[in-house]
Amino acid sequence: MSDPTPVFDDLREESRELDLLVAELTEQEWARATPAPRWSIAHQIAHLRWTDRAALLAMSDEAAFRKFAEQALTSPDSFVDEGADEGARLAPAELLTRWRDGRQQLDRALREAAARHTRFPWFGPPMSAASMATGRLMETWAHGQDVADALGVVRTPTDRLRHVVHIGVRARNFAFGVRGLPAPEEEFRVEVRAPWGELWTHGPEDAPQRVTGPAVDFCLLVTQRAHRADLALTAEGPDADRWLDIAQAFAGLPGAGREPKVGAPEEPGR
Repeated sequence: MSDPTPVFDDLREESRELDLLVAELTEQEWARATPAPRWSIAHQIAHLRWTDRAALLAMSDEAAFRKFAEQALTSPDSFVDEGADEGARLAPAELLTRWRDGRQQLDRALREAAARHTRFPWFGPPMSAASMATGRLMETWAHGQDVADALGVVRTPTDRLRHVVHIGVRARNFAFGVRGLPAPEEEFRVEVRAPWGELWTHGPEDAPQRVTGPAVDFCLLVTQRAHRADLALTAEGPDADRWLDIAQAFAGLPGAGREPKVGAPEEPGR
């Protein structure tokens, strides 16, 4: 088993970078709307705190987490929003403190759990500590993008994007299954290029169905932070083409995604 420490370190750094974006915001800025309907910057941070707490519960008390997940299934359309609403009602300083405390607790729990090679229940498939950290990093990056967009900040891409690409590729069959669609039988070739030129690849080199394009665009797609029409991703093959319409890296119900920008050009190859 490979050493999971790098993904734990990267999750900590991704969270720290988002913390720097929000730490000095005024109360009015915390209330600023983000691209997610009805969610302010406070909602975004409250959701990350809420999900960190869910992860800690899954790692510490499996029975309690399963009860928590069952409650979520009774009202899947509102459960996540209710959690974000609850946190967003806190004073910004209190919300920030609770998010920071939860991050530290989760960081310690992940590192301790990795030594035991334990798997934990989750809203999707069971998770190892490394997989849980990868999922938390993906969500932190995605919700951090919403915060950055609300503030008009352009973030510098980092090597941590490779984790978002990885989970996006691994979640391919889940994206089909959650929509009641049969998963493709064959693997795809995914080739995405980091902004500094490095090529990240997944799947057989000779696979007839392929997805290619910028790594940042692929991450925006699988986290549903941008519409496919606004991204420079190319699909070869009908199943790969369908995947780009429904891709999601996160567990739970199919996301609504984002609307295309007005007048956006059609994605090449469609």
